[in-house]
Amino acid sequence: MIVLGLTGSIGMGKSTTAKMFADAGVPVHDSDETVHRLYAGKATPLVEAAFPGTVKDGVVDRTLLARQVLGNAEALKKIETIIHPLVRADADAFLARHRAAGARLAVLDIPLLFETGGRNRVDKVAVVTAPPDIQRQRVLARPGMTEEKFASILAKQVPDAEKRRLADFIIDTGQGLEIAKKSVEEIIATLTKEMPGQPAA
Repeated sequence: MIVLGLTGSIGMGKSTTAKMFADAGVPVHDSDETVHRLYAGKATPLVEAAFPGTVKDGVVDRTLLARQVLGNAEALKKIETIIHPLVRADADAFLARHRAAGARLAVLDIPLLFETGGRNRVDKVAVVTAPPDIQRQRVLARPGMTEEKFASILAKQVPDAEKRRLADFIIDTGQGLEIAKKSVEEIIATLTKEMPGQPAA
């Protein structure tokens, strides 16, 4: 089974692209969705122990957690130490499950793939991109987003040009959904063709 890492900077259209892979029948593991699940399950007691008062009705309240974590490098490191191993274990179980089921291709949707050293966990990387003006427009349209927040998020991410340089595949969402979908279909065809022992057709 080939494992494709899907990544891209904020506002590039990664979630939409991940859905295209899923709609095409490729199993997709979504790191963000996993974190939401963990915040309502396994991670809850761990987060509450590290950051008292952040759990409400048995679920980690992201707003309360953000108040304790944002702008605090030490607190951010602490939450990452709790969450990253749990997300990784969940992804490993997902891959094992689909490998056993005979899947030829699986996608790990990892927002900070290059930033967290995730490159060594995947066989190939697809980077979702868009022109800077489209990216800015999309991000600033999000509720509660400001120029300052956007700049702060970008500063923590590997620049888009560098991500594209490191990518095996590039999916441009700035030219419309149809072109992005065509790129996704081509990547699926290429990677399932590359499977060892599989016919080329």
